[in-house]
Amino acid sequence: MTPPPGPAVRTMLVDDQPLLRTGFRMILEAEDGIEVVGEAADGVEAVERARQLRPDVVLMDIRMPRMDGVEATRRIVADPGVDARVLVLTTFDLDEYVVEALRAGASAFLLKDAPADDLVAAIRVVAAGDAVVAPRVTRRLLDRFAASLPTGTPVVPDTLSRLTERELEVLRLVARGLSNGEIAAELFVSETTVKTHVGHVLTKLDLRDRVQACVFAYESGLVRPGGA
Repeated sequence: MTPPPGPAVRTMLVDDQPLLRTGFRMILEAEDGIEVVGEAADGVEAVERARQLRPDVVLMDIRMPRMDGVEATRRIVADPGVDARVLVLTTFDLDEYVVEALRAGASAFLLKDAPADDLVAAIRVVAAGDAVVAPRVTRRLLDRFAASLPTGTPVVPDTLSRLTERELEVLRLVARGLSNGEIAAELFVSETTVKTHVGHVLTKLDLRDRVQACVFAYESGLVRPGGA
């Protein structure tokens, strides 16, 4: 296998089950371009080790003692001294904590029983600055829990008025979990055009990635749970 260009993706594993950490380490250490730089057994340790190790990607379990993965994600993402992106791991495909983790700043989530290739691919996507929102389970999660999420600061009408009609359309499709290629097919435009529109949406709304855009679309009322 030809290693991907550039430095290896520095990855940290966070899970309270040693056997799972060992399994993930074995999978990742067999991959070119991914380096496991450390482990943590709970959220408190994860926050401390993220500051020390400066990983690119953190694989974060949700349910752990001392501090859960939601709070650990929030603290890692908010830490100006850490530039890590968080990929949440969960046992349950309908777990309200996952949505809270996305709102806290996680860039993606994956089921723990996902194929090894999916885990590796997700790490590479997240490390490259994108977010993993396409899996069908993501849509189910947002549909299941978006209606009950705290609204926080109300979104003023001016916020969405920053977007053009086409950008609003693209945002709706992102919120449905469509990839750039699928959006391009839906709108009969090129993927490059879609990527440009997504970039404009993120910039105008001051959002970090597609996951935040997805949650924003629900919380602003642009997309309703269960709606198309």
